[in-house]
Amino acid sequence: MSGGQSEAQCSRAGCRAAATWLIRWRNPRIHAPDRWKTWVACPDHRDYLREFLAARAFPVDVSALDRAPSGS
Repeated sequence: MSGGQSEAQCSRAGCRAAATWLIRWRNPRIHAPDRWKTWVACPDHRDYLREFLAARAFPVDVSALDRAPSGS
């Protein structure tokens, strides 16, 4: 990240690695279709976090952090 911002850290509990992936998800039981939550992940935890959410049947979108959709 630039502009003096600190580097994003992986959302996996206990991980302090730099995040390079953006994971957008929502719980359709409680979130409106236009409301998405955002996690970030390091390469080692990207699949773990995606699978954690997919196992709960949550819609999940994974993209490179530097390609984050606007408004996230």
